[in-house]
Amino acid sequence: MTDTTVATTETLRARTRAALDRIGVVLPEGAGLHARTPITGDDLFPLRASNRVDVETAITDAAQAFRTWRTTPAPVRGELVRTFGELLRTHKTDLADLITVEAGKIGSEALGEVQEMIDICDFAVGQSRQLYGRTIASERPGHRLAETWHPLGVVGVISAFNFPAAVWSWNTALALVCGDTVVWKPSELTPLISLAAAHLLDRAVAATGAPDGVHRLLLADRDAGERLVEDPRVALVSATGSTRMGREVAPRVAARFGRCLLELGGNNAAIVAPSADLDLALQAVVFSAAGTAGQRCTTLRRLIVHHDIADRLLSKLGAAYRKLPVGDPFLDTTLVGPLISATAAKRMREALEQAKAEGGKVLAGGSEVDTGTNGAYLTPAIVAMPGQTAIVREETFAPILFVLTYRTFEEALALHNDVPQGLSSSIFTRDQQEAERFVAADGSDCGIANVNIGTSGAEIGGAFGGEKETGGGRESGSDAWRGYMRRVTTTVNYSAELTLAQNVSFL
Repeated sequence: MTDTTVATTETLRARTRAALDRIGVVLPEGAGLHARTPITGDDLFPLRASNRVDVETAITDAAQAFRTWRTTPAPVRGELVRTFGELLRTHKTDLADLITVEAGKIGSEALGEVQEMIDICDFAVGQSRQLYGRTIASERPGHRLAETWHPLGVVGVISAFNFPAAVWSWNTALALVCGDTVVWKPSELTPLISLAAAHLLDRAVAATGAPDGVHRLLLADRDAGERLVEDPRVALVSATGSTRMGREVAPRVAARFGRCLLELGGNNAAIVAPSADLDLALQAVVFSAAGTAGQRCTTLRRLIVHHDIADRLLSKLGAAYRKLPVGDPFLDTTLVGPLISATAAKRMREALEQAKAEGGKVLAGGSEVDTGTNGAYLTPAIVAMPGQTAIVREETFAPILFVLTYRTFEEALALHNDVPQGLSSSIFTRDQQEAERFVAADGSDCGIANVNIGTSGAEIGGAFGGEKETGGGRESGSDAWRGYMRRVTTTVNYSAELTLAQNVSFL
């Protein structure tokens, strides 16, 4: 089910201008970069791209600001983030509009992304009063052994198009309360939301009297990202994107003994057991697999369903897919918007062809939707596969759901874990033993393991990230804040004697 009516580029340009004006953003005039929209596939505005001098200046400003920011009391740093969060609340709809324009997300998902930004600000403000160390029992009399956490330095954030503002905010809110400064290099595909978010943070900086250089934005191509990666003044590089990107970033940062926080590809699976509530599973599978047009790192890409219930579930799933409204993400009735680009659509078509060549059968979807624009609209696809073939083991960043069947739980778990990626996972079952085994040490090998919910939709309170080729990084909640700080172990001798550890005698 589709509505091929799509807003014109002029309408989108006017809507974007209005949102930017309400936020107070003045577009940097010049050349080198274009803001575009996947809704029509057209350019919206030319923008000035950051050059090499801008990159050097941004890192220098951040490094200088760090000297002041690191000794600012953490609750005072939290006040900056609290003020920023209030501005996000004020401009929530405007920011969501920009996300829809640039990333093609439907309205509720765009608003949800801004809510994530607000939530992480709330979390970080609380964290600013809880940067706890610990006191450790010393083996030496008259000594105190303690562990404390100190600010790390400049944090370089490289973010992707699919969550153009939320992932930056996860890193930035925590980095700021931890006493770090931030240089942000967003995707070239989403400069407008980046300008808007950075402008609101600049307003919060001015309102709270924080050092001007605590945050800098770079609108540029990959060259700027490479400079962040290689500059020794950047203590931590947090990079979100493809596994290919991670393979380039990690060795370069390691070569200079810097830190990396990598959030890379996901090839997420859900096991549907014979005891599962199929209606519950259906809702979760459709959102996880088709939401955001399949362009989430946590998108459900593999459905591992028990042989005895496969026909029933696939019948329900096919019917649901055939009713999914594909079209203009600004329409309230739309559930699936455009792919980010024609290149993304090409990759989806190629993946479907490869799947068929490897014995797959397309059960639903995979067809193009003609909107009369240059936008890339395809219907989400379901493909039954004879096994976990080469294409199934890859991450195709598009709405393709590969279906595999199993007979024993051990077989399902083996299929689940037999991919290079390890981000998100889920199981649908009423069998407690299966549920507990799935989340146990010998169960799912992913960083996120869910029971009776889908693979998408993580909450701020938990640490977000995955294992294997997903990179091992953790962002957002729990104790992810520790990744933005340096640990110091301190021994204080308040006795009148020098006692060596392990009873060593020297003089």
